[in-house]
Amino acid sequence: MSLPLQQLSRLDNFGHSMTTAAYLYRPTHAAQVAELFEIASKQGTSITFRGAGRSYGDAALNAGHVVVDIRRMNRILAWNPETGIITCEPGVTIEQLWKHVLEDGWWPPVVPGTMFPTLGGVLGVNIHGKNNWKKGTLGEQVLKFSALLPSGEEITCTPDDDLFYAIISGLGMLGMITQITMQMKRIYSGNVWVDAWVEANLEGMLAAIETHKERDYDVGWIDCTAGGSRLGRGQMHAADYLTPGEDPSPAQTLRVDYQILPDLMFGVLPKSMIHLFMQPFMNNAGVWLINSAKYFMNSTLGNHKRHLQSHVAFNFLLDYVPNWEKAYGAGGLIQYQCFIPKETALDAFREIIRLGQKHRLPNYLGVLKRHRPDKFLITHAVDGFSFAQDYRVTRKNQAGLQKLTTELDQVVLEAGGKFYFAKDSTLTREKVQRYLGEARIAKFRTLKAQCDPAGVLESDLFRRCFAAE
Repeated sequence: MSLPLQQLSRLDNFGHSMTTAAYLYRPTHAAQVAELFEIASKQGTSITFRGAGRSYGDAALNAGHVVVDIRRMNRILAWNPETGIITCEPGVTIEQLWKHVLEDGWWPPVVPGTMFPTLGGVLGVNIHGKNNWKKGTLGEQVLKFSALLPSGEEITCTPDDDLFYAIISGLGMLGMITQITMQMKRIYSGNVWVDAWVEANLEGMLAAIETHKERDYDVGWIDCTAGGSRLGRGQMHAADYLTPGEDPSPAQTLRVDYQILPDLMFGVLPKSMIHLFMQPFMNNAGVWLINSAKYFMNSTLGNHKRHLQSHVAFNFLLDYVPNWEKAYGAGGLIQYQCFIPKETALDAFREIIRLGQKHRLPNYLGVLKRHRPDKFLITHAVDGFSFAQDYRVTRKNQAGLQKLTTELDQVVLEAGGKFYFAKDSTLTREKVQRYLGEARIAKFRTLKAQCDPAGVLESDLFRRCFAAE
């Protein structure tokens, strides 16, 4: 059986900076995936899995081969509102998840900055949230999962199993998770208390995150266009759940419709149009102007203000503006996220910001978070900080961006840092081996040979970063 041309589709990454063609399939049941495994094995083609396509790099791309879109496998199979334990298929999105559990007084304990990714996708890269120091990664909230291996074997894994820590974080290269059982977080209000304040430089930002790391949420937003004594200035957000009885109207705030983000800005302008108004400012001068104005406004009007905010509004800031990534223009964007131990983070992040300014390629959105180590095989975790950065891609700056990221990689590696495959689009095999270490990569390859003896599962990212020479 040959792959039909009608399945051939154009796919890109979330940043719209990478485009490939692949044979796209949308199964509704695991048996259909098993059939695709068999076909791929016979034909010598490869398969990769794709959730909502929210990766900034090539983790869900597979040029010229098969891509399996899991979003139709989206049933919630069991929910216990007494214990907060839920069982879902991998195509269930973070949005489906919170909407299903909220009105019973529960919330997903770890979420990314957007509600649209699928559970299968986010477990493949083992995402973190604004509370990593407090709660760890999403994988740490999983009680058990079932998976289908390319060999045809169906397995169930718990935290007592070695494969648990390899399939979660394993980039979909060992098998497809078919069912996930997770523990939700008990909450007593649909709101969180948010404290917001500015810090004058990077040293102040890192100190503030360290001081507030035991809060329920802790995140910093950095202006990477400022220099001199103001280098790394930004705004901090720390938030806490409300305690029992603190919300006078929990029945109201725990309603789904209370959480829904409005479609209009100022009650007039459709948010779906905002990215068009952002485009003229997506350049060095425009971002400097916006960041400077935002810092001034926050330091004068919003400094050390405490306010209530809904869980959705606080956690899913990236969803405020639909299609915001299109504001970067036709070339799209790449995101670069590094994780640096606390002992070396200040010097490394300073150098990263300075290098962007030196190359006249400052990142347009910088985000700081506090992290802790974890037990997963393909881990990005450190006892330290992460720094996520958005870079606009144009025809003229592609070579410059490649040179910049090469220099940034060196800074990160010398500081004992790590990288995050949900965001990466520039790493090489050599750099992956340096930060993960030969032992982890050898173990990953051994497990892959056991789970996928025919080598069916591959992606553009896998070939770039893990495939043998």
